[in-house]
Formats: sequence, C-alpha cells, structure tokens
Amino acid sequence: MDAGLRVHQGGSGEPGLLLLHGLGATGDVWEGWRPLLARRWPGRWLAPDLPGHGGSPPLSSYTFDTLAAAVASIIGTCARTVVLGHSLGGVVGLALAGGGFDVPVQAVIGLGIKVAWTEEELGRAQAAAQRSPAWFASRDEAAARYLRISGLAGLLAADDPAVDAGLREQHGRWRLAMDPGAFAVGAPDMAQLLARARVPVTLARGEHDPMNTGEQFTRLGVPAVTLPGLGHNAHVQSPHLSITLLDPHRYTIPASR
Repeated sequence: MDAGLRVHQGGSGEPGLLLLHGLGATGDVWEGWRPLLARRWPGRWLAPDLPGHGGSPPLSSYTFDTLAAAVASIIGTCARTVVLGHSLGGVVGLALAGGGFDVPVQAVIGLGIKVAWTEEELGRAQAAAQRSPAWFASRDEAAARYLRISGLAGLLAADDPAVDAGLREQHGRWRLAMDPGAFAVGAPDMAQLLARARVPVTLARGEHDPMNTGEQFTRLGVPAVTLPGLGHNAHVQSPHLSITLLDPHRYTIPASR
C-alpha cells in the first residue's frame, strides 16, 4: 500500500531512521536535525508528515494502527530501522514495533508521549475531531493557531518556513492543513503497546514537559531518559541534546527482545 505521504529524507544505507512528529505538527519539525544527521547518523533517514497532517492525505478514521499502517508503506521490508517518535509519533512507533506490520523495526524511542489521560481531556479531543476546519483572514492568524495546536509557540517564529507546511491557503483565506479528525485517535494503551513491542523501547521526556512525569514512565518498566532543561517539544527546542537519544543505535542495532 502506498499511502502517498509527504516525506523528508536524506542519507543512505543502514541502519535506517524513521522520525515521526507529534499531533498537529509536520515532518518539518525535524529540519534542525539535518546537519546533525549528516554527521551523526550513518544510514538513511525518513521524516514523513503523518496522515492528515501537512502534505499527507487524511484517513477515513484515525487509530494508532491505521497511522502505523500508512507509515509502514514508506519504510520497506529490508533496511533495519530505528524509530524516534515524538508524542503521537512515539505511539505510532510502538504500534509499528508490535509485529502486525511487515517492517524491520529494531528499536523505538518514544519522546514526550502523554501516557495518562483524563476523561475530560479525551472528551475535548473528541469534540475537536468533530469540528470543521477554521478559516482565517490572514496567514499570521492561521500561523498563530498552528503554533498553538502543535505546541510550537515560542519555539518557531510565525514566518519560519517550517510553519508553511502546516497551513493551507484558498482564495485569500487560510486554515490549518491538519485534518481535525486526527484528534479522535484517543489515548494509547501503553501497557499493551509495550507488551506487544518485539524490540527494545526507550521512553524519553524533557525535564519540564507538562504532558508526563518521570514517575509515570518509571512505572511502565522500560528504560527512561530525562533531557535536562527541555520541554514537550524537546526535539525542536534542542536538536543537539535530543539527538543524543540515537547514540546507542548509530552502529550497533540491539537484538530483538
């Protein structure tokens, strides 16, 4: 299946690296990693827009498995691949590692995953999924909404080229490129996802991430890393520090567990 995803890519060879953005963002959030990857990652890397985000087409329904299936279509079946996913992207990475997809995932790093949800939070997400896209009279207004929804306010300027991928213009009006239906993906069953994962998993978070706590990660029973001084979008805030999460996987791929 070819999901028709918009994909940034670079490098060649193995090990492969799949970089997955969070809810509301696009693959452009990894642009700051390009020069670092050229020096510090020996293989090919891919950074797609998830379905319903940026330049990738929407899905009829959003689950972690339907998102994983779309991403699996761009990986191929040969090159061993490490997945580093942020927030929603981290959960999609765990779904890919569950054995239901014919992809050679060798390790998963989940950065900034929200692992505990309240009924109120889930209710707000479901309500957002039912709304039609909001239109704005100017790009600046739409950019401000995009930065807020993606959690990138204060990290990217409104005129940053990476913001353009998250916007759509039509007849002088602007909206977010994101399909609101993606909000309906729901909360991950982390215990089940980790139990199904057939590869080593590391959970990571920025020290000041309000979406999770170190204690929550510790209770899940997998290795956890805290990146000092960083917040939820640690990969954008400090590519230089966040890319160290890949160091154990650059040349030696861990054996499947």
